[in-house]
Amino acid sequence: MTVRLSVSLLALALTTPAPAQDRTLATAAAETPLLRVEAAQATGKILVTLPRPDAEGIAGRYLYTPVLRSGLGAAPTSLDRGKIGETQLLAFRRIGAKIAIQYENPRFRVPNRPDVRSPDFATSVVWMGAIDRTNADGTIVVDIAPFLASDTLGIAAALGQEGGSLGGGAAQGAGRGFRLDTGLSAADPTSVKVFPRNMEVDSLQTFASDTPGAEVSNIAPEPRRVTLNVHHSFMALPEAGYVPRRADPRVAGFATQAVDYGMALGQDVVFDFANRFRLEKTDPGAALSRVKTPIIWYVDPAAPEPIRSALIEGANWWKAGFEAAGYIDAFDVRLLPEGADPLDARYSMITWVDRATRGWAYGQQVADPRTGEILRGMVVLGSERARQDIQIFQGLVDAALTGTGGPNDPAQVAIARLRQLAAHEVGHSIGFAHNFAASTQGRASVMDYPPPRIGLVGGKPDLSNAYGTGLGGWDVATVDWLYGDDATADAKAAAIAAKGWRYVPDDNARRADTAQPWGGLWDDGTDPIAELDRLMTVRRAAIAQFGERNLLPGEPVSTLRRRFVPIYLLHRYQLVAAAKAVGGVDFAYTVKGDPRGAPKAVPAATQRAAIAAVLRTISPEALRLPPALPLLLSAPRNGTGNRQFDIELFDTAGGPVFDPLVAADTATQLTLATLMAPSRLQRLDVQHAIDPTMPGVTALLDAVEGATLKTFADPLTRRIATRSVIAIAQAARNAATPPDAAALLSDRVTRVATRLAKTTAAGDEGAWAAGLSRQLLDPQTLATLIAERPRTPDVPPGDPIGDTDWMGPPGR
Repeated sequence: MTVRLSVSLLALALTTPAPAQDRTLATAAAETPLLRVEAAQATGKILVTLPRPDAEGIAGRYLYTPVLRSGLGAAPTSLDRGKIGETQLLAFRRIGAKIAIQYENPRFRVPNRPDVRSPDFATSVVWMGAIDRTNADGTIVVDIAPFLASDTLGIAAALGQEGGSLGGGAAQGAGRGFRLDTGLSAADPTSVKVFPRNMEVDSLQTFASDTPGAEVSNIAPEPRRVTLNVHHSFMALPEAGYVPRRADPRVAGFATQAVDYGMALGQDVVFDFANRFRLEKTDPGAALSRVKTPIIWYVDPAAPEPIRSALIEGANWWKAGFEAAGYIDAFDVRLLPEGADPLDARYSMITWVDRATRGWAYGQQVADPRTGEILRGMVVLGSERARQDIQIFQGLVDAALTGTGGPNDPAQVAIARLRQLAAHEVGHSIGFAHNFAASTQGRASVMDYPPPRIGLVGGKPDLSNAYGTGLGGWDVATVDWLYGDDATADAKAAAIAAKGWRYVPDDNARRADTAQPWGGLWDDGTDPIAELDRLMTVRRAAIAQFGERNLLPGEPVSTLRRRFVPIYLLHRYQLVAAAKAVGGVDFAYTVKGDPRGAPKAVPAATQRAAIAAVLRTISPEALRLPPALPLLLSAPRNGTGNRQFDIELFDTAGGPVFDPLVAADTATQLTLATLMAPSRLQRLDVQHAIDPTMPGVTALLDAVEGATLKTFADPLTRRIATRSVIAIAQAARNAATPPDAAALLSDRVTRVATRLAKTTAAGDEGAWAAGLSRQLLDPQTLATLIAERPRTPDVPPGDPIGDTDWMGPPGR
C-alpha cells in the first residue's frame, strides 16, 4: 500500500526528538515539510513532489549528503558507520519528460553574482529518470528510489582499494572488481522521514566481486557479496544572514575554496572561506552574550560507560574556548535522546564504532559548499584504538594495575586519552585543522597528536602525567579568531603570530621527510632531540622489565609477542621528529609584515646533534635484548585466527619463534629510511652548496658509516651493518633521490664493499664481510639484495591502520 508521508508518517516524523534551540527546525506538526513524499512499499517507489520548475528547468535546490548507516568493519577501507560523503549542491532539473539530478559547481562564481553558477564550468548529472506525473499546479512528481540505490558514496572504489577515502564514486574504478549489484540493491520506502528543513531516507546497497581482498574476506560472511546500508540526507539551503569569513594562513582551519572572476585585476581570483558554524549573539554589542542557537553535539549511546562520560567530558572542553571568545552557553555535548536517529541531518554526532582492526578516528563536516557554513558534524571513533592503547600501557607498567583506578591504571590512562581524542575530533568538525607543532609549546592544542608522556619513577615507566586536560592556549586563541567578530579577525590573527604560537598542519608534518623541525606527530617536548634521548632511556627501562608482569592473570603468554612490538619501537615517532632538524627549515605561514620574518635553516650544530641522536637509536646497546627475552617471546598462540593480533607482530624465525635480529632490522629500517629520505637528501645537498659549513649528504653518510659500519663482531652488529649498507644502496637507486646525492650514495656503497673485501677478520665475521662485499660489487646481485622483499622484514603498523586523503575534506 502507498503511505503519504505528508499526511500520516510526516506527523510521526515531526515528533522525533530534535536538537534544543535548533534554528533549522520547528517541531510543530503543522509546519510544511521540506518535500511531499509518497513512499510506496508495494512497488518500492519513493515519489517526491518537486516545486514547479523555473525558467531554467530547476525544480528545487538542496544540499545532499550520503552517509553510511552500517559499516564494513575493516579499518583500511574507511567504510565505517557514520562515514559521510561529500556534501553537494543538488539541483532537480527538468529536461523534457525527464528529471535530472545534477551536482552544481558553486566553487566558480559569476562576476558580481555569487548566487549564480558559471556557465563556463561543468556540472555533473548523476542520475536521470522519467517524470511520474505533473500536477495541475505545475509541481512534478518523480520516483527517486533508483538514485538512492546508486553508489553516491563511492563504496565500490573503497572496497576495491581496501583503503582510500570516499566520495569518488564509480568513476574512480572498482579496484578489485567490486561493482554495485543493482539486482541486490534498493531504496527502503519504510525509512523515509520528512521534516520542515530536511528529508532522510535509507537504501540497501550490495557490491559484488569475484576477487575480494583480505579485509573483506576477513569480515563478510560471503565476501563476494558485501551489503551496506546507506543513508541520504536532503537539506534545505541555509537561511540568509550567514557572513562567510575569509581564511587566514596564520590560523589553523578547514576551508571552502571559491574562484571569483569578478575580483579586481591584480587580485587573486582564488581564495578560501573558513569553515565554521553560524554563531550569533543575542546582544551583538556585548562583549559577553548568550547566543541565538548554540552548537549542540550528541554522543552515540552505543559508547559504553565509562567511555561515554569521557567522550562527553572531553568534547565539552570546547565550551571554555567559546566562553573565552565571548559566548555564553554556546557549546554543549549531550547523550543522544532515546528514539532519535543519529544520522538525521539535524544532529551533530560523536559515533562509537567497532572494527576488526584498529583504525583512524576522524571528525567530519557537512558544510555549505557555497559559503563554508558548517551545518553539522560527524565524528567517528573506533573502539579497537582504545584497546590498542591499553596494550601499550600494559607493556609499560604492570598489567595487574588494569582496573585498579590508580594513576598507572592502563584502562584509566586510555580513558584520559579518549577525552583528548573526543576534543580533537570535535575540533575538526567545528572548523579546526591539525597543529602538529603544539606539543613543542607545552600541550598548546588538542589538535596535535599527543603521545603518552611517560616518566620514570624509581627506574620504572610512569603514566601519571600521560595526557593533559582541557584546551590549550592555541585552541582558545583560534576559537576567538574563527568565531569572533569579522572586524577584529585580522588583529587577532596578527596577535596570534606576535605571541609566537607555532602552527604546522598536515602538509608540512605528516610525512617523515618534511622539513619543518617542529612538525612532528605523536612527539613531545620543547626539544625534539633531547626528548628522543630521554625516551630511549624510558624504552630501555621498559624492555629491561618486560615479561610476565605485563600480562593479566590467565592471559596467554603468546600475548607478549604483540604487546612487545610498540615497546621495542616506542621511539619510532620521536626519532622522526628529531630527524626533521636534518636539512630542516623553520618557517611559518605568514602575511606581509609578519614579525616572524623569512624562513630560517636549522643551525648546523643542531642538525649534527640530531643526526647523532637519531643514529643512537640503532646502536647495538639500544637494540640488544635481555638474553632470556627472545625465548619468552616465542610462546605459541592457540585458537582461531585473529587478524588484529597477526598484523601487529614482528616477522618470526618460523612459527612463533621470536627473532631478535628481525626486531633490530626493523628498527634500523625505520631510522635509516627517515634519515635518507630523498627529499631530505635533496635539502642537505642544497644547503651544503649554499653554505659549506652546513652538513651535506657526505656528512650524513660519514655519520651513518661511523655509527653502523665499523664493528661486526657479533650477529647483531652484522645485521645492523647489513641493513645500513642496503639502505644506502636503496636510497641511491630511488628514482626520487636527486642525481648528485645518488652518485654520492652509490660511491659510498662501493667504498664500503671495497673495505669489507679487505677485512682480515676470521670466522663468521670474515666470511660475512667477504660475502656481503661480493654481493654489493655485483650489479645483478646488488639489485636482488636491495629489493624490498623478501629480504626486508615488514614493519608492524604504528599509525592506526588505513589511510586517507589528508589534504582532502576534514579528517582524522
